[in-house]
Amino acid sequence: MDASGLDRVPEGPVRRMLAAANRHDLEAMVSEFADDYRNTTPVHPARSFTGSAQVRKNWTALFAGLPDLTLTVHDAATGPDGKIWLEWSNGGTRPDGSVQRAAGVAILTVHDDRISAAQFYLEPVDQDSGDVNDAISEALHGAAGGDRP
Repeated sequence: MDASGLDRVPEGPVRRMLAAANRHDLEAMVSEFADDYRNTTPVHPARSFTGSAQVRKNWTALFAGLPDLTLTVHDAATGPDGKIWLEWSNGGTRPDGSVQRAAGVAILTVHDDRISAAQFYLEPVDQDSGDVNDAISEALHGAAGGDRP
């Protein structure tokens, strides 16, 4: 298996897009998206957008700000409706030398050999937010402990 995990992704626009991203080939990458591509980010609804122009803007900034950015596919599956589910991560080095890492899931819809939509669940990797008990406490009481008596 190739280190990027791209061999886990079926042939087609999703694999081509991921390969282009790892080459930092913006034109090849953007060409895999439909002009009216819809990106829905359920955990952060205000980040949702429509259009391949925003894909171009996003990745132009990412390639410039993280010159060693790489994407890795950890697992992939094709749903009965043809959607492609990816468990993936990315990482790179910011200009200040700090490392950016993110991981999550993307569920991509392909139509007419272009990526037409995605449900996007990618979050920064957080090594310092506490263990599972801290997470449950935060879910119950809020980050600062809430208004407990």
